[in-house]
This record gives sequence, C-alpha cells and structure tokens, in this order.
Amino acid sequence: MWTRIALWLVLIAHLIVCPWLPTPQAVAQPAGAAQRSTPPEETLQDPLGRTTPRGTVLGFIKTAQAGDYERAADYLDARRVPGNAQELARQLKVILDRGLRINLDFLSAKPEGDLEDNPQANREVVGVVSRGGKSLEVYVDRIQRGKTPPVWLFAAETLGKVPEMYEEIGPPWIESYLPKPLLDIHFMSLSLWQWMAILLVIPVALILARAFNRLLIPVLRPAVRYLTKEQDDRQLARIAGPVQLLMLVVASYLSVSLLALPFLVRQFWARVAVTLAIIAAVWLLIRLNNIVAELAGRHLTHTQRAASITIVRLVQRLVTATAVVAGALVFLYAVGMDLTAALAGLGVGGLAIAFAAQKTLENLFGGIMITSDQPVRVGDFCRFGDQVGTVEDIGLRSTRIRTPDRTLVSVPNGQLASMSLENFALRDKIWFHPTIQVRYETTADQLRYVLAETRQLLYAHPKVDTYSARIRFVGFGASSLNLEIFAYVLATDYAVFLEIQEDLLLRIMDILERSGTGLALPSRTMYVTRDPGLDAEKGQAAVATVEQWRAQKELPFPDFPPRRITKMAHTLEYPPPESALADHE
Repeated sequence: MWTRIALWLVLIAHLIVCPWLPTPQAVAQPAGAAQRSTPPEETLQDPLGRTTPRGTVLGFIKTAQAGDYERAADYLDARRVPGNAQELARQLKVILDRGLRINLDFLSAKPEGDLEDNPQANREVVGVVSRGGKSLEVYVDRIQRGKTPPVWLFAAETLGKVPEMYEEIGPPWIESYLPKPLLDIHFMSLSLWQWMAILLVIPVALILARAFNRLLIPVLRPAVRYLTKEQDDRQLARIAGPVQLLMLVVASYLSVSLLALPFLVRQFWARVAVTLAIIAAVWLLIRLNNIVAELAGRHLTHTQRAASITIVRLVQRLVTATAVVAGALVFLYAVGMDLTAALAGLGVGGLAIAFAAQKTLENLFGGIMITSDQPVRVGDFCRFGDQVGTVEDIGLRSTRIRTPDRTLVSVPNGQLASMSLENFALRDKIWFHPTIQVRYETTADQLRYVLAETRQLLYAHPKVDTYSARIRFVGFGASSLNLEIFAYVLATDYAVFLEIQEDLLLRIMDILERSGTGLALPSRTMYVTRDPGLDAEKGQAAVATVEQWRAQKELPFPDFPPRRITKMAHTLEYPPPESALADHE
C-alpha cells in the first residue's frame, strides 16, 4: 500500500516540476516564442527572461538541453572570452549537468539579485563545480549594454575556466562500457541507456529497501523486545513502512546520481526524493510517537498510575500535530518558498483566526487544563451538570462521556472546564445516611433500645468507619419518630457499598423487631379488626434491659464511653456465619 502512495507522490512531484523540463514544442519554437512563456513583467524587459538570476540559469539550461546552443550563447557574457560562444555554451551545459549540485528554487528571483547573501553588487553565486582537485565557481553578473534594461549573464570570469573544467570532467565512466547505439539514440535530451536505467531505478530501489528492512529487523528485535517486554514483532512491523520508504528514497537518490542525468532531470528527482523523504520522516515520527505512547500507557497501567494516561494521550496528539506542521513547513522551504514571509503572514493571520476561532481555542485550553488539573480522568464515573457517566476519552476539543443509558455525550472542554464536576471515582468511602421512621406507639425505652443496639451495630461492623458512625433521634415526623443514621462505609466501589448497605438495613430491621416496635407507615390506616397492639412481652423485656442499664449506671446516653466503643469495635462477625461468603472472607 505504501508503495502505491509513494508512486502517487512521484506523480504529484512530477506535475510540480514538469514545467522545468524541456518539451518537443520548446525545441521547435522560434526565437519570438520565448516571449509567450515568459511572465508579463519579464516580457517587457527581456524576451529571454534574463532579468533575474534564476531566470537566466533556468533559461540557459532549458535552451541548452533543447540543443539550441545559438540561443544559449545569448545567456553568456562571452565578449571578453576567446573561442566559439556556442561551443562554450555546450561545454558549460555539460559541466552544469555533471557537477552542479544546487536547488534552483533558492536562486534569487529578484531583478536586483540577493543583496543579503552576496556582498558584491551585481553578482550572484550560482554554485561550485568540483572535480579532480579543481573547482569552478559559477557566477552570473548583472550587465547593462547601451540603453537596454540590465540583464543577468554567466560571468566572463566563470566562462574563462569552462574549457579547462570541461576537459577535467570528461564523459561518464559508464559510457565507455556501453554499445554505441545506446549512446547515440536520444529522446527528450536523454540517451537510450539513461532511459533504460531510469526504468530500472524504482524496482531496484524497492528490492533494496525490502532487503534492508529484512536485515534491520533481526538487528532491532532484541532491543525492542527488551523495551516492550513482548516476544512478538508487532512494534517492528509498525515502523517497517516508513523505514522502507526512507530506504527507497536513499536508494533512488544514489542510483540517479550515477546516471549522469541532465541538470533539470536531476532537479526533478531531487524534488521527488525530498518530498518522499519528508513524508517518510513524518510518518516514522508519528509511528514512533504512537509506539512510545502505547508503551507509556501500559507502564502507567502496570504501576497503578492510570491517571497519567490522559496526559500521555494529549502529548501524543500534540506531537503528531507538530510533526505534520513541521513536515509541511520543511516541504515549503524545500520548494523555495520564503518562510519568513509565510511565518509573518501566519502571525498576522493568526490574530484573525484567534478572534474567529475563540471557541476552538477555548476548548483547546480547556482540554489542557482538564488534563493537567485532572478533576476527572479516563475511566472515572462523575456527575457533570445534571448528568452522570463514565469518562471514555479526553480530546483536544471535547470530552466523551458514556452515560448509564449507554449513550455517548460529547462535552466541549471549555464548557467542561468551567462546570462543577463531581468525581465519584475519587471517593475513599461512601456515605451511609438513611432515616429510620419508627411507629408513634413506640415507648421511650423501646426507642432507647433501638438507638443503643443500632449504635452498637455501627461500631461493631467491620465495614463501617467506627469513629464517624452515629444514630440520633432527630424529631417527630407527621406519622413517625425519625432516627437519623450518619456513617461512612469502607468501600469505594458502589456495588460493594450496596451489598454492605443491604446487610446494615436488614440488621436494623432485626433490631426493630427485637424491640417490639416497627417501621411507621406514611399513610392513614383503617383497622377493620381489633388491633392486637404491640408485643407486651418483648416490650417488657426491652424496658427491663434499659432498667438494668440504669441501675448499673451504664445507660449509653448520650453515647457509650470511649473504652466501651474501643472494646466493641469490629467485634461483629461479617459476613454472617450463614452467608455463602463467610468461609471465603
């Protein structure tokens, strides 16, 4: 799949660069036709497009590559150089094809040239050609002759050294081993052997990339297994695609450098290589970022620090976005765009975007605040506004929460950051706070019995926080005597709390039943038979117990003495002996 993507990118790059390449129509055009392919502002000044350094170099290379050396000589300041100007143009073309390594996008496109990088006025440095210990500095000079507008021409200083460098360069070494027909047959400025070599470059590069990837996996496998603690190669398989694409770029670039291709063709392949290299580098960085985030998440989960996973996810997304933006900027720089002006434009445009995207920025900073402050984390059950749910993901724009109805609610981070959040997952214990409504027929001593026994239950229960537990007679209701219980259950999971609450309520019902009273009904009751009344025997037993406490001066009001509370703490057997969980506990 990635190979097909690479080929599509090659096609795109070809469409970008193809205006540089000469066409059969360009070869057959007459002298005046050059004006039609020149921008309007250059047409008024020079028909050959020599008003800028880039226009001169590009125009010369296109014209010479088309074989029109008579016109190519018009790009040379050859009046002070002895010899045939057309032959000099041919030799310069060979030198530029074989030895010049520059990016035409970085040559100045201004009529005055690049005044910042070139201290000498009216001169532009194109590049340096080195071969056999000798070097040729290629200059273009801005020259004005008569009343015509000034134009840029290849400097006489450079042209004087062209014959010597041409003899040093000579033909490509591979041509001495090739049959003459492969050298003599040309199509679009390329010889037949060069076309054959170009058609072989991509499959050979693919084979070399796959071979390198197979050699790389055994080398990296021990390190990856040591870091991931896994015995498979899943992590290596995830980086195989970008690594192969990088190797494809390297292999293609090295192969093309051996083919002695014309300058514009090399420029085309250089742009393709740079484009694919940027894409491969960004792709590899994103894959490595995802792998690191996944491994960090596993480590945090194993070390009981799952709360930090949200920060890892946020950093992962920021790194991915940064990699994409950086790759785009590097690509724009590689194709010759002035990033200074682009960044300045982004700064001015950024203010306008900031005003237009206030909500988006508010949500972005809200996500950062939620991630750093951590009022809620992924997996927490919380209340937000009038809804409750479990946090499933905290993104850059919104937070997704799964409700008990299994619906997914997306809340903008800006709104969530300013909202009152109740996080149930951070509870260290759960509040047990029922109100027991007892019948009005209950006597005071019966009520004392219920209070004392319930209080003793709360102190003795191993799943209740002893020192926070209390029960009080708080008032007379419309149809009941109200007893308020306040205690914390030592549980954080709500399902476990419900089990403990159920046990406590059932034990309180047993206490009410033993005291001879019962729960009040919040409704009017019409008795059609004789009311048997309360159990007199049980009532007398409860009263006798209270009388015994009073006689022994052990009446537990307003509370049991501290030594008695400490003695009673956690003495109740829980779960009950008859419970199926008793042996397990």
